[in-house]
Amino acid sequence: MSRRPSPPTWEEFARELGHNLKRARQARGLSQERVAFAAGISGFTYQKFEKGESRPGAPMNPRLTTLVALSQVLEVSIVDLLPTSLPDATAGR
Repeated sequence: MSRRPSPPTWEEFARELGHNLKRARQARGLSQERVAFAAGISGFTYQKFEKGESRPGAPMNPRLTTLVALSQVLEVSIVDLLPTSLPDATAGR
């Protein structure tokens, strides 16, 4: 009997989202600073997003408006930025 893989943790989900942001940015040939400015966030915040963090030890949790702005700047859909596996919404409550 095979077990289904367990859902990723929020930290893993955020880290993969960060990798997806970085890949999309590099594919467009943009700097972190340019993406951040165009999306209306600070360069420091965007740098942390690419690492999957919001502050040390805490996974990023961007606002929907920020994700929309980033997807527009990077010219990708939000779905393309999100990891394919969703974390357990009840974990960590």
